[in-house]
Amino acid sequence: MYRVFEALDELVTIVEEARGVPMTASCVVPRGDVLELLDDVRDALPGEVDDAQDVLDKRDELITKARHEAETTVTGANAEAERTISDAAAEADRLVAEARARAEQMLADAHNEADRTVAAGQAEYQNLTERSRAESERMIQAGRDAYDRAIDEGRAEQARLVAQTEVVQAAHAEAARIVDEAHGEADRQRADCDAYVDGKLAEFSELLATTLRTVDSGRNHLRAPASLGRNTVYDYQA
Repeated sequence: MYRVFEALDELVTIVEEARGVPMTASCVVPRGDVLELLDDVRDALPGEVDDAQDVLDKRDELITKARHEAETTVTGANAEAERTISDAAAEADRLVAEARARAEQMLADAHNEADRTVAAGQAEYQNLTERSRAESERMIQAGRDAYDRAIDEGRAEQARLVAQTEVVQAAHAEAARIVDEAHGEADRQRADCDAYVDGKLAEFSELLATTLRTVDSGRNHLRAPASLGRNTVYDYQA
């Protein structure tokens, strides 16, 4: 191929350096030199054309091979992608099943804990109520007994002092004071009993509030994972 370009360059040089014909655009070139260069071009072209055809054939072979390899690669990639997607779907199903099982177990544990806490609270409430009622009755009875004793003592003292004219007024005053103290002691004991019962009921109310907050916290923790499975909502404050 180099000889073809070299011969063409020499032809161009001959034409450029050729003597021109006056009054025309023609020129006079050496016929022998031009024909010799044209023969060189004619002899060089078949081999170069064959080489070019070999290059073209090789290019087509390479393109076909590359296309086949590309198709093979794409087919393998598609199969690998399908296998990866299938494995990912199976893994996702497994993770969802495990998450659902954990959520159901945590929900069951929360139910059991709530039931246990409520049962313990109810038992504690009943126990406190019974003890408070017994303590209230005992204190009321003690107040009544103290009141009755004070009345009896006042009456006895009054009867003893009635015979003494000079101390009758003082006896009345003392009897009234004793009666007032008895009433005051009964009222105080009744107020202490009410304060005791109210304190115990307040402690039980705080226990129930803490239990409900614990259950609500568990519900809030389970609410997001539970959306993977079912949408059941539990409200223990209903």
